[in-house]
Amino acid sequence: MASTTDVSADILKPLTPDELRKIDAYWHACNYLSAGMIYLRANPLLREPLKPEHIKNRLLGHWGSDPGQSLIWVHLNRLIKKYDLSVMYISGPGHGAPATLANCYLEGYYSEIYPDKSRDEAGLLKFFKQFSFPGGIGSHCTPETPGSIHEGGELGYSISHAYGAAFDNPDLIVAVTVGDGEAESGPLATSWHSNKFLNPIRDGAVLPVLHLNGYKIANPTILARIPHEELEALLIGYGHKPYFVEGDDPPRMHQQMASTLEQCILEIRSLQQHARLTGDATRPRWPMVVLRSPKGWTGPKVVDGHKVEGSWRAHQVPVSDPATNKKDLKLVEDWLRSYKPEELFDANGTLIPELQELAPSGARRISANPHANGGLLRKDLELPDFRDYAVEVKAPGAAYAPPTEVLAHFLAEVMRRNMSSFRVFGPDETASNRLTAIYAASKKTWLAEYKPEDADGGELDVSGRVMEMLSEHTLEGWFEGYVLTGRHGFFSSYEAFIHIIDSMFNQHAKWLEKSKKETSWRAPVPSINILITSLVWRQDHNGFTHQDPGFLDVVTNKSRDIVRIYLPPDANCLLSVTDHCLRSRDYVNVIVADKQNHLQYLNMDEAVTHCTKGIGIWDWASTDNGEEPDVVMACAGDIPTMESLAAVAILKEHFHDLKIRFVNVVDLFRLMPEAEHPHGLSDRDFDSLFTTDKPVIFNFHSYASLIHKLSYRRKNHDNLHVRGYKEKGNINTPLELAILNQIDRFDLAIDVIDRVPRLSSIGAHVKEWLKDQIIESVNYAHAEGIDKDEIRNWKWPG
Repeated sequence: MASTTDVSADILKPLTPDELRKIDAYWHACNYLSAGMIYLRANPLLREPLKPEHIKNRLLGHWGSDPGQSLIWVHLNRLIKKYDLSVMYISGPGHGAPATLANCYLEGYYSEIYPDKSRDEAGLLKFFKQFSFPGGIGSHCTPETPGSIHEGGELGYSISHAYGAAFDNPDLIVAVTVGDGEAESGPLATSWHSNKFLNPIRDGAVLPVLHLNGYKIANPTILARIPHEELEALLIGYGHKPYFVEGDDPPRMHQQMASTLEQCILEIRSLQQHARLTGDATRPRWPMVVLRSPKGWTGPKVVDGHKVEGSWRAHQVPVSDPATNKKDLKLVEDWLRSYKPEELFDANGTLIPELQELAPSGARRISANPHANGGLLRKDLELPDFRDYAVEVKAPGAAYAPPTEVLAHFLAEVMRRNMSSFRVFGPDETASNRLTAIYAASKKTWLAEYKPEDADGGELDVSGRVMEMLSEHTLEGWFEGYVLTGRHGFFSSYEAFIHIIDSMFNQHAKWLEKSKKETSWRAPVPSINILITSLVWRQDHNGFTHQDPGFLDVVTNKSRDIVRIYLPPDANCLLSVTDHCLRSRDYVNVIVADKQNHLQYLNMDEAVTHCTKGIGIWDWASTDNGEEPDVVMACAGDIPTMESLAAVAILKEHFHDLKIRFVNVVDLFRLMPEAEHPHGLSDRDFDSLFTTDKPVIFNFHSYASLIHKLSYRRKNHDNLHVRGYKEKGNINTPLELAILNQIDRFDLAIDVIDRVPRLSSIGAHVKEWLKDQIIESVNYAHAEGIDKDEIRNWKWPG
């Protein structure tokens, strides 16, 4: 059984009595600060008796996991100094920021970042008061927290963030504390498998610490209530070598933690040294720690007759009413004084020198580790010229090409030129999404078992840089950890299932917004680049479950300063957009582009110009000749673009004098008014494209309501008629699916006839013919299982 009894004999009790005294005192200082920031708004060092007016009016914060987390941090500090380690710390427990903040402050880095939170009594008071206080900081490890890349407000992503940080950082150790409530989440459960993707030669190490304090907010936790043997078997089954540190007696726990963590560090170094000397990247069984300590350890044991320490009642604020209840006030004072702050801090309110010496110095401090401010380490990608991968377009709409397959050759060269700072992520869909060419530069990371048949197209390699696992949560977590530590990446996913990471996207977007707007000391990091493919309009064969373009609605709910949505209509535009996204910083870029063959419209120079503008008139598809149009045909997305062009062709054939202005949108946020977004269109620009009194038929890739949301303030909004996905579809042909949702060429042409006044009387016969075409197309699809040749091979007539 892997336990503390397996620790090497020479480090079973590594702490001398003096070291034990100092470490325990430092730990007490951490716990005092953690409790102080929850309760105190005055008298930060208890230099006078505690009074009601010293207590915050609203008590917010989470105490339960803090002592255990600080125990881990304090003992990591000892090993950082002993072995000159580079260590990051990720706090998985949701509201566990007090422990991280306390350690940041005691290390001195917090005061360097925020000079008003100085290392004296006045600074400590400000440090306490800001916590969970209006105008202050939150109770998570927010972007304002030095040393953090993981906020933890939404549980489940700590391990995947840790591995993302460790990839391609061979000298980094990422210690990650997993809360036992967090351990019950789906994303966390899949992320244990990340160890099958960690290469001991080129990557750093992750040291998970499963912190079993027994309870969530109001319930016991599952892993804390199963037998030891079952828990150990689970963790061994995940591929780890678990060590157990269990108890509630501080001196004994300090010795256990010191020896166990040291054993883990020595094993990590040994495993890495072996792999790097021999070139053998066989997956090791990496060590991990299970820390079982009481929830709310060292806090009040009983309050009002109820057990607190070691129960769910210690989760948040253990003593709830010290401001008006004298008994509660006495409990809080006795609790805080039990840490003996008068022995920990000098007359100025500064941590005494012998305790300051326990923390590492400079960039070796966990809070100051430069990887946790990844923009400081970021290097621009060495990018090839995307123009070299252009599709030849001799005439618009005359030839077909698969956009993502074209893109793959560009991404392969990006990979070749950035073999230690660029990775591609995707849930078992890289090949399905026609990005197979990337494998020529680097194959799929795989450190699990190999079989002979894998050599026949399996594309597996221990040194691969394409990250595939059928867990979008884990992939996104890796990606976020990778970019937050300064590296670059690209994520592709089926459109319908990118929703799996809706809330992860939300959390990362919120992190970016705070980092960008409120923390000037955080350097810009590479953007998250998400390619949405296998799109709704080409999921006619997979059915209704695979048809959902609604991720775009989720994205547009975020701040316009940190998200972008691009809908390139063809392969050359896709290349231009991707190059732009890979160069950007502090954004989440969402690119919508299909993998099937699509008509190509713009040569590379035209594509670059069009994508730079983000929205523009296609003169070759328009018939207004610069005059006031009868109707504006607008579109965004590859299938909507083709169907809109086909509708224009029909209208041109039947109404020779009809003046049509054709507008294509690449950058969705350009539709927004300039006042809301610096890259949006001004009212004048918008009017010049869409006119102020003529009908605009907007054929949109996703739900119609999104265009109305973005453009509702426009003068011509009443004349804007948007067609988009209507939740109609199952097993259909591509045209039939378009017809069901009325984004097809025939319905669009009917819409123009209905909305252009002078066509209402002369267009009746054409309208009837168009209705016949709809019926005939659906009947043909049901009879033959495909669309007619003239539909499948349609080209712009020129």
